Amino acid sequence: MQTIAQNTIMLRSQPTIHDIAKELNVSPSTVSRALKDHPRISKRTKAAVKEVAHRINYKHNNIASALRAGKSYMLGVIIPTANRTFFGNVLRGIEQVASQNGYNVLITQSNDLVETEIKNIDTLLQAHVDGVILSIAKSTQNLDHLKRVKASGLPLVLFDRINENLGASTVVIDDYQGAYTATRHLIEQGCRRIAHFTGPKHINIYKYRLSGYREALADAGLPFDQELVLQSQDLRLEDGRRHMQELLEKGMGVDGLFAASDYSAMGAIQVCKEHSISVPSDLAVVGFMNEPFTEFVEPGLSTIDQCSEEMGRLAAEIFLEQIEKGKDYTLRQSVLMPKLIQRTSSLKNKIV
Repeated sequence: MQTIAQNTIMLRSQPTIHDIAKELNVSPSTVSRALKDHPRISKRTKAAVKEVAHRINYKHNNIASALRAGKSYMLGVIIPTANRTFFGNVLRGIEQVASQNGYNVLITQSNDLVETEIKNIDTLLQAHVDGVILSIAKSTQNLDHLKRVKASGLPLVLFDRINENLGASTVVIDDYQGAYTATRHLIEQGCRRIAHFTGPKHINIYKYRLSGYREALADAGLPFDQELVLQSQDLRLEDGRRHMQELLEKGMGVDGLFAASDYSAMGAIQVCKEHSISVPSDLAVVGFMNEPFTEFVEPGLSTIDQCSEEMGRLAAEIFLEQIEKGKDYTLRQSVLMPKLIQRTSSLKNKIV
């Protein structure tokens, strides 16, 4: 009778070409050629090899073969969260370019936790990926795990949330310009007291969006009021609701809002509706991301488009370029230009 331990061992043991060769009393190289339909192997031998392979459930180990050739043709990708259309579109762009060039994509998510991000890096390195593309988690400040990727010699490409001091290639949009354009648009609509919902200060995208907001105010001769800048960790819908409620309770008298995410902008609009505050007549609102729902809510949400799919394609192209050039590769810092999508929520002066 077999023990549980013996059964476990049998389940974990995968059939190899050596098992086929032993049963047929031929060499492993003959089995390998037969499975590849080599012309020098007889039809009789090929049929016998394939029959045994099917019977013992032999599966070709593509990863092992690729590693012997020096590549796994796997690209590791880490995203902060899977429940944002932005990251889904970035993945679509990455996979499009990767698949066209024979690469499979291994996708993991950090859930915006540095501990999970570190584990994901370990997993991808153990899987022998040929490179890593990621957007840094919100809680990540120590970059030692990313430095390990660079030290291993693998291409490392950062997108959206990056760190300029890591010495890696990057793909971002011009967050400063996007914020400047959004705030300037609100000013052109007649807004004079414009609030800003922002995220953690150590994250590059929120730092630059705050700078763009401040600069647009300054260029229009409007004062910057720190009390009109409200920060949260995630900029979720409930954060937007909380921030808007706080502005109302303090009687801040805002007539415009630039939110660094569409979700927090939508939360603010919900609170406005509950207090009979008209959007955009009383409060003009612009978000950031161009999530699909922004087009279908009432009123339609003006927002900044982040060129997400293009960002993914470019990140994958940079990875492939680094693979091709090896040590001759020069780091790239690619910046895409954002676009203002004007909808009803911000248009005090005209109709879409």
